[in-house]
Amino acid sequence: MLKFTLQAKSGNARAGKIKTPHGEILTPVFMPVGTVGSVKAMSPLELKEGHAQIILGNTYHLYLRPGHELIRDAGGLHKFVSWDRPMLTDSGGFQVMSLAVLRKITKEGVKFQSHIDGSYHLFTPEKVIEIQQALGADIIMSFDECPPYPATREYVEKSLKITLNWAARGKEAFTNTKKQALFGIVQGGVFEDLREKSALKLMEMDFDGYSIGGLAVGEPKADMFRLTEFLNPILPENKPRYLMGVGTPSDLLNNIANGVDMFDCVMPTRNARNGSIFTRYGKMIIKAARYKDDFNPIDPLCKCYTCKNFSRAYIRHLITMNEILGMRLTTIHSLYFYQELMQMARTAILEDRYPAFLAEMLPVLDKIV
Repeated sequence: MLKFTLQAKSGNARAGKIKTPHGEILTPVFMPVGTVGSVKAMSPLELKEGHAQIILGNTYHLYLRPGHELIRDAGGLHKFVSWDRPMLTDSGGFQVMSLAVLRKITKEGVKFQSHIDGSYHLFTPEKVIEIQQALGADIIMSFDECPPYPATREYVEKSLKITLNWAARGKEAFTNTKKQALFGIVQGGVFEDLREKSALKLMEMDFDGYSIGGLAVGEPKADMFRLTEFLNPILPENKPRYLMGVGTPSDLLNNIANGVDMFDCVMPTRNARNGSIFTRYGKMIIKAARYKDDFNPIDPLCKCYTCKNFSRAYIRHLITMNEILGMRLTTIHSLYFYQELMQMARTAILEDRYPAFLAEMLPVLDKIV
């Protein structure tokens, strides 16, 4: 039920279209993260007004609360959260990695303790597919073991062997092929030969798309860019590529240049709630004293609700007073900007001027304003 069409290339940057049961997604695309079924501080209506095409849910957290059976009984995650556009759920592999002191990895799966109440649970590749089929997202992930950074080559080799075994078992268990698409997750740490091995083995299994996992876990940015560039000619051109958990605006643009189509990250929403706002001029720290009597909008060229109605001075006042409205307004703007940036990148690709666009934008996006 997923169809990817590659529409244009500019260098290695790609513009495409993904067809899903809940609508089309134009790529490159950024997916706001709705960890427990809600993008923090945002309503579904505000997400749509901000041009979000697809949102992400978290398998681990939704399994623990409120439970995948309850969501299935509600008609699936789309109905439960009142979102009628495409959705993606992750595998829970990253969350399990983050629970290092509370989990034990075996060939069968991962036994872990809930961070909520200490109860014990077992995630197997089959169980993770079962949970995601109950949730009903358009795009779901195979279960993976996400190695931390740094990790020895020996650890990463063992981890990759487990992940490839889990990928095969999960694909075998996947039955909802008429309504969902299943992505394999390329692992291999910072080692190019292991990344290549992972990609080739997953391609033999013929997944609907390919995620790049295990980056944005503390490795230098240069390693991230090196590995996405390395994987670009290996991964199939006719299927979508998804870089998981990335990142800053400049991270997105650099990885688009390396052939990545899809991104997700909590950064724009989490930073916004703390008063750090992404703009086309750089990152704005709205708590700074210089904004106390600045009555301009965050971005005079931005058409989001926040910029059309409120001043920097007012937003600074709300954030310094820890008012909920301030967090909502900063989040509305940052997510709108991320969507606008993806549209600008897509237009540059369609017009075959992406390298020039990248060179123009990168020096600006990392500034502190």
